[in-house]
Amino acid sequence: MITRPMKLIFDKSVPGRHGVTVPKADVPARAKLDPALLRSAPAELPEVAENDACRHFVNLSNKNFGVDTGFYPLGSCTMKYNPKINERTASLAGFASLHPLLPQLPSGETLVQGALEVLYNTERLLSEITGMSAFTLQPLAGSHGELTGVMLMAAYHRAKGNTKTKILIPDSAHGTNPASAAIAGYSVVSIPSDEDGVMCVDALKAELDDEVAGLMLTCPNTLGLFNPKIHELCDLIHSVDGLMYYDGANLNAVLGRCKPGELGFDICHLNLHKTFATPHGGGGPGSGAVGVVDKLVEFLPISTVERKDDGSFALCYDRPNSIGYIAPFYGNYSVLVRAYTYIRMLGPDGLRRVSENAVLNANYIRKKLMPYYDLPYPQTCKHECVFSATRQVKESDIHATDIAKGLIDCGVHPPTIYFPLIVPEAMMIEPTETESKETLDDFIETMIQLAETAKTDPASLHAAPLTTPVTRLDEVTAARKPVVADLGITSNE
Repeated sequence: MITRPMKLIFDKSVPGRHGVTVPKADVPARAKLDPALLRSAPAELPEVAENDACRHFVNLSNKNFGVDTGFYPLGSCTMKYNPKINERTASLAGFASLHPLLPQLPSGETLVQGALEVLYNTERLLSEITGMSAFTLQPLAGSHGELTGVMLMAAYHRAKGNTKTKILIPDSAHGTNPASAAIAGYSVVSIPSDEDGVMCVDALKAELDDEVAGLMLTCPNTLGLFNPKIHELCDLIHSVDGLMYYDGANLNAVLGRCKPGELGFDICHLNLHKTFATPHGGGGPGSGAVGVVDKLVEFLPISTVERKDDGSFALCYDRPNSIGYIAPFYGNYSVLVRAYTYIRMLGPDGLRRVSENAVLNANYIRKKLMPYYDLPYPQTCKHECVFSATRQVKESDIHATDIAKGLIDCGVHPPTIYFPLIVPEAMMIEPTETESKETLDDFIETMIQLAETAKTDPASLHAAPLTTPVTRLDEVTAARKPVVADLGITSNE
C-alpha cells in the first residue's frame, strides 16, 4: 500500500502567498506603543492561498471519525446519532442568541420566559423518566454530575449529624466514580464482582457499617448486565442510613422500562449527551443533570426554576440548605434544548423503543461474535456486550489494541478496549438503537475477518493502522511523558 504522509499547514506555506486581503485602515495611526510590546519579527503564520487553507482543513476534518460519518460502537459512551431536528431547535434565535443576563421588566417578569419554561419542562420530564422528585440541570458533564451527587449526599449526612467517611463502589465502575467520591472528601472502598459479573452481595455486607455514606452503582453495569439483586442492595445501604447513587451512564438500556427511583435509588445523574442524543465526544459539550428523591430536594444547587401561580417562571434563590452554585448560569443550555427536543419528539412509547432496540442490537452482536471471541460473561446483556481478545493473544499474540487498529484500517471506529478493568483484553461494544441491521452486519463481518486475520496474518495487524496520517503510536510514552509543545526540550526534561 502506497501512503503519503499528511503535510502540516506550515509545510504548505510559501513566502508572500496570501488568501485574504486586509483593507487599508480608515483611521490615522496615531497610537504609540511601547517598543517592548512590538514584535521583533513577523508572526510565524502559514502563508497559503484561500483554497489551500480550505482544502487542508476540510481534508483534515474528513479524517475524523464521528457519528455522522460512520458506526461508532464505543462501549459505555453511548455514541448515538444526533437527530438534526435537535440542532435546528437549539439554533433558533430565541435560544441561540439569548443572553443570560437579560434584565427584568418593571413588572418583575423576566425576558427569558421561553428559556425558563424549557428548563422547567426538561426538569419535570427527567423526573418522570427516572422516578426522581426534582432535578438540577446545571452540571456540565457526567463526572460533574457525579461530584454534584456526592456533594448532595454529604449535605444530607451533615444535616442529620451523621459522620460518614466512606463510599462503596463496585470494581466494574467508571473511573470517575471513585474520583468524584475522593474529591468530595470520602474514602473509597471497592467491592468485587461475583462470578455472574455483578456486585457481590456478601462482599458488600462485609464492608457495611455506620461509616458507609452510600453506594455508587451503574445499573446495568459496565459489562452490560442488570443486577437482579438491586432491591437487596438498596435495602442494605438504607439499613445504615446510607444513600443509593445511580450512575445513569447506562440508562439507555432501561429507558422507559424501569425507573431508578422505583428501584430504590436516592440520587441519579444522567448523561444527556449519551441517552438523550446530544453531541458527545472531544471533551464536550455535555450535561450531567442530577435528580434526587424528596428528602434531598432542599440541598439542590441554586438557582432553581419555579413555576408561579400565574403560570410564569422565575429563578428561585431562597434555598438556605442548598449546596450552592455548581456551574455558571444554568448549565450547557443548548445541550438541554437538544435533549428536551429529543424527549418531546419520541414521547413515552418512543423512549421505550429506544431501550428495546438498543438491547436487541447489543445481543445480536453478542450472539454473532461468540464463536470468534471469548465472552467472559455469556448471559443475555442489555445495551452493550464485552468480549475479550484472550483467545487471539494465546493463539497469535494479537491483543485487543491490534484488533482496534485493524478496525481503523477497515474504516470502522474501534469499540472501547481494556475497559472494564475486570475483563482482560476487553472489547466493549455498544451499538445503540440508532444503527440498522445492515450496519451491524457489516461490523460483525469485519470483526470476523479480523479474527481470521489474527490466525493467518498476525503481522499485518501488528502493523495496523496503515491508512492514517500516522501509524502505530507509542501510547504509553505519550501518556507518561507528553510533549504538548515544541519548547526546545526533550520529554525526559
